[in-house]
Amino acid sequence: MLKRHANFFKSLLLLLDLATITIAWFAAYLLRFKVQLIPVTKGIPLLSDYFFLLIPIYAIWIFSFQSFDLYRPRRISSRLSEVWDMVKANTVSVLSLAAFAFFIRDTEFSRLVFAYFWALNITLLCLLRWTYREVLRILRRRNYNLRYILVIGAGNLAEKVIERFKHHPELGMTVVGCLTRQSEKIGQSVEGAEIIGTYDMLSPILAKRTIDQVFLALPSDAKHEINKIMEVLSQYPVDIRVVPDISQYMMLRSEAEMFDGLPILTLQASPLYGWSRVIKRSMDIGISALTLIIASPLMIAITIAIRWTSPGPIFYRQIRMGLDGKSFSMLKFRSMQVDAERETGPVWTTRNDNRRTTIGKLLRQTSFDELPQCFNVLKGDMSLVGPRPERPELIDQCRTGIPSYILRQKMKAGMTGWAQVHGWRGQTSLEKRIEYDLYYIEHWTPWLDFKILGMTVVRGFINKSAY
Repeated sequence: MLKRHANFFKSLLLLLDLATITIAWFAAYLLRFKVQLIPVTKGIPLLSDYFFLLIPIYAIWIFSFQSFDLYRPRRISSRLSEVWDMVKANTVSVLSLAAFAFFIRDTEFSRLVFAYFWALNITLLCLLRWTYREVLRILRRRNYNLRYILVIGAGNLAEKVIERFKHHPELGMTVVGCLTRQSEKIGQSVEGAEIIGTYDMLSPILAKRTIDQVFLALPSDAKHEINKIMEVLSQYPVDIRVVPDISQYMMLRSEAEMFDGLPILTLQASPLYGWSRVIKRSMDIGISALTLIIASPLMIAITIAIRWTSPGPIFYRQIRMGLDGKSFSMLKFRSMQVDAERETGPVWTTRNDNRRTTIGKLLRQTSFDELPQCFNVLKGDMSLVGPRPERPELIDQCRTGIPSYILRQKMKAGMTGWAQVHGWRGQTSLEKRIEYDLYYIEHWTPWLDFKILGMTVVRGFINKSAY
């Protein structure tokens, strides 16, 4: 429910931005040619000439706003930082628009219109963002769109963090509890937040409670404990933020978000927020729907072949772990005998696996068994491109033995991915697969998704490591 609220508000902000940009564009035209603050000497151009520039305007501004992260969550960012980002994004966008308009030889566009548009856009969009943030603050005061916080630390630094959250309920940041190194303090409170455990109890607390973000508010003498804490946190798909003892970090000149005088460093978060999420979801819906239409004759043929060659259901459902560690039922064409894991339990498929059906080997080697996952993509459980989803039982085996393995859950699972198109699938190095998956997450762009989809098609679906 919380994520649906967040997506709704981000999409709403995008639509409001586009509406505001449209108003600013036509207002700039009216100021130049109707109000005429500066007299017009070359005649008044048709409004329709400027109307057709709206399409490139939308494209340029959407790309620019995404590049400047103007749709990222800004619960604890200052308003001034958002205004500065807005000025930079609009300046770059207007210059790009002017360069584009220069090559349209049929119409000469007024430079004053662009200047008015730049000023109006910044003013109106900043007013819109201020109003939007105020509405969100009101909603959060009424317990909508909340985020649940765990504070690691119970000293003076933790007190300052919790105190500021208490003074800013409009941020929607609810502290569920604190952790301390001293077990005798369990049950006590820090600025009204209960101490619910010690540092050693971090893993079971994260597993049992709903926690979206973890704030590390440790004193300077806790250096030796940070590595152990971070090792545990790396196994859970939560956002991690550090509230440093400022005296420790002043010489590093690190950038930080300022929250009421406290520097907040973001260490771990998903790249998909705001417009990035909208773009990726739109690609998923459009391409997966088209794939289902094109591949429908092949899927019908596979359905008939499975029915004729092996008793049992056509499709096979299996629980996999997806975005933020949430489980979902993944759909595949059945390629193995019914109850294939009754004796072995959850295991990866091996070469010459005798559990496969007559056509199971062919389906798995060609990846045709994964075509029904397009329905998972349409439903929103998966994406076309992303780290391959694994079974919870197998993830439990890997999360403690392989560093950063759980970070794969910061991106929605995909039908294909950066690791797969480079041959890292099936019985190949897990470390290499994770290395490629993390590269994808860190460098994600829509263009990288298109590149991976193109490589998937060009290199074909057959893989020698797929059993």
